[in-house]
Amino acid sequence: MIGKVKSFALSGLEGYPVEVEVDIDNGLPRYDLVGLPDTAIKESKERVESAIKNSAFLFPCKRITINLAPASEKKEGPSFDLAIAVSILVSSNQIKTEKHKEFIIVGELGLDGTIRPVVGLLPILISAKTMGYKNFIIPSENAKESSYIGGITAFAFSKLCDVVEFLNNSLEVQPVQKNEWKPDNSCLANEDFSRVKGQIIAKRAMEIAACGGHNILMVGPPGSGKTMLAKCMPGILPDLTFEEALEITKIHSVAGVLDLKKGVVTSRPFRTPHHTATTPALTGGGVKAKPGEISLAHNGVLFLDEMPEYNRQTLETLRQPLEDGVITIARANKSITYPANFILVASMNPCPCGNYGSRDLTCNCSPSAIHKYLSRLSGPLLDRIDLRIDVDRVKFYDLTAVSNEESSAEVKERVNRARAIQLKRFANDNIYCNAKMSSKHIAQYCKISEESKKVLQEAFERFNMSARGYNRILKVARTIADLDGCENIETKHITEAIGYRSIDKIQL
Repeated sequence: MIGKVKSFALSGLEGYPVEVEVDIDNGLPRYDLVGLPDTAIKESKERVESAIKNSAFLFPCKRITINLAPASEKKEGPSFDLAIAVSILVSSNQIKTEKHKEFIIVGELGLDGTIRPVVGLLPILISAKTMGYKNFIIPSENAKESSYIGGITAFAFSKLCDVVEFLNNSLEVQPVQKNEWKPDNSCLANEDFSRVKGQIIAKRAMEIAACGGHNILMVGPPGSGKTMLAKCMPGILPDLTFEEALEITKIHSVAGVLDLKKGVVTSRPFRTPHHTATTPALTGGGVKAKPGEISLAHNGVLFLDEMPEYNRQTLETLRQPLEDGVITIARANKSITYPANFILVASMNPCPCGNYGSRDLTCNCSPSAIHKYLSRLSGPLLDRIDLRIDVDRVKFYDLTAVSNEESSAEVKERVNRARAIQLKRFANDNIYCNAKMSSKHIAQYCKISEESKKVLQEAFERFNMSARGYNRILKVARTIADLDGCENIETKHITEAIGYRSIDKIQL
C-alpha cells in the first residue's frame, strides 16, 4: 500500500506543495529517500523511526521507499518529518481513515515523538491558502502564527501520538482560535525626542524621513547626538498596518528570528548591524540563501552607525535595493527575491578625527586624509539618500537650559496624519509612502509652480544634481507639503527640501 500525505516547502518567501509518498514492500529492511532532499531531510530516518517507536506504534521492518514530489525541486529542512511519519503509518495501515487527505501536514519530530516548531510557517500558510488549501496540521509552538491568518483551519499538536489519534477519529481537537492583530505602540523606542536637547533642524529632518519613508544621513563630530537621534526613530514611525506586519513576519519567520510567543510582528523593525558585517549578512545569502539585515529591516529602519567604517564593497550592494525595494540573491541552483523596502538611517564623521567643519573644534586631518575618508562612500550611493544634514555639537546652554522639548508621541501624531494622506493617495498603487513614488507618480502628484521651478533649476545647476536628485527633492517636498496639510507643493516646501540635500562637507 502506498501512503500519500501533502506537505509544503519554501523557495524564498513562496511556498509550493510537496507530496510525501511512501511505499512499503517485502524484502530486506531498507530505507530509501528520494526527491532531492538535503542533509536535514536525509537524517529524518533516525528521527522518524525513533518517534514512531517511542509513540507506541510499529515501525515496519521492511523495504521503505519515500519520495518527495516534485522530484525536480530541492527540499530543505526538517519540516517534512511529521508528514513522512504519518505517511509511513498510513502505508502500514496504522492510520485507518482517509482523513489525512484533507490536511497539509508540517512539523519536525523529536526522538520521543514530540513535534517541534518549524521556521517559515507563516509564508507556507499564506501560500497554501492562495492555492486553495484550507486545513493544516502544525506544531503547537507555531500556533500563534496561524491564529492571525483568516480563511484557514489549523490544528496544533505537540505529540505524534495525538496526531495519529486525531486522524483515526479517536481524539477530538479544537482548531486554533483566531487572534485580532494590534500594533504595539511601545515598539522599540530606546530614546525619546523630549530628551534630545537642541538639534532642531536634525529633529525636523528625522520627522520628514519617518513621514515619507526617506533615507537620511547625519554628518557631524563625535558626541553631537547622531546615534541618539537615530534611536529616536522607532518612536516616531507611523503605526504599522496589518498588511505590512504580515510582510515583515514572513521574512522573520523564514530567517528563524520570529518570536513564536507573539506569532506575528507588532512593531516596525529597527536593525543595527555592526560595521564588520559581511555582504551576505547585510544583503542575504549563504548556502540556503537566507534573508539578510536589509530584508529583516523591511518596512522599518536600517541604521548604519559610522557608515564609512563599513566595507565599501558591502555598502555598494545597497544601491539596487535602495532604488527598487527588493534584493535578488542568485545562486547556482536558484534565484530568490526578498523584499528590502526600508528607511536607511546613517551617520558619519566628516573626517577621521571628526572635527572637520565644526564651529568650535579644530580639524587636524590633511586634505588627502579627509578626501580618502569621504571617498569610502561613493557618489551613486550618496545620490540615493534623500536627506543629508549637518549635526554639530550642542552648546552647554542648550544642555542645561530648562525647555519643553516635543516628545516622540507628539511628533508621531503629525507623522500619522501625514502618512494617512499618503495611504489614501496611493490606495490603488500598492505603495505606502512618498519615497516609493515612481516617475509616473511624481508627474501626477508633484506638480509645482513656475516660481518653484526657477528655485529648483537654480539649485539643480548650482549643485550639479542628477535626475535622481531632482526627483528625490520633489518627493521630499511632497512629504513636507503633506506634513503642512497642503494639497499642492509650494515654493517654501521646495526650498526646504533643497536645504536637506546640500552639505558642502560631503561633496566628493
